[in-house]
Amino acid sequence: MDTARVYVRGVRLRLAQLYGGLVLYGVSSSLLVLAGLGLDPWDVFHQGLARHTSLAIGTWAILVGVVVLLLWIPLRQRPGIGTLSNVVLVGGTMDLVLGHVHAPHALAVRVACLVCGVFLNGVATGAYIGAGLGPGPRDGLMTGFAARGHSIRVVRTGIEVVVLATGWLLGGTVGVGTVLYALAIGPLAHVFVPLFARGRPMPEHALEAV
Repeated sequence: MDTARVYVRGVRLRLAQLYGGLVLYGVSSSLLVLAGLGLDPWDVFHQGLARHTSLAIGTWAILVGVVVLLLWIPLRQRPGIGTLSNVVLVGGTMDLVLGHVHAPHALAVRVACLVCGVFLNGVATGAYIGAGLGPGPRDGLMTGFAARGHSIRVVRTGIEVVVLATGWLLGGTVGVGTVLYALAIGPLAHVFVPLFARGRPMPEHALEAV
């Protein structure tokens, strides 16, 4: 009975960590949008699509996530509950926040939003990956290629350059925030993923995909 209770408690904690991390990821991504100083490559793409349609950036994040998840099929990747939750919850949180919070005008506030957004994104990445319940659809796509012998750094760079360039051409915001995100997210993930994993073994290439 004690073993069962410990197991159930562990699962509950991992689920709480997963969903807390995904909500925080959506909030942190919203802060980058509100800052207006540059987004991460995928959100540049999502924002670019949103500028040409009636759909919000978070909705596009969900739709693109579904399409990316379909690309897992030929790679024989298996989604976890964290993967499916990631598709819906991050974009949904973004639309909820951005639908109720107006973008600031003062540069100091925008810079604060940018710095907080990047830092909290690193914390959120550590939380949801560290829960060990499945990678995000975009992370899983990269690790899927790596499992088939491709360099994950080359694959990641190639994919992100394409989505960034496409998003920029569509009108997505590229700027100092994009550069800061690119420089900071890897080191932040390397700090927070092991911290949140609490000794749980992480899938191979999990950190390289961030």
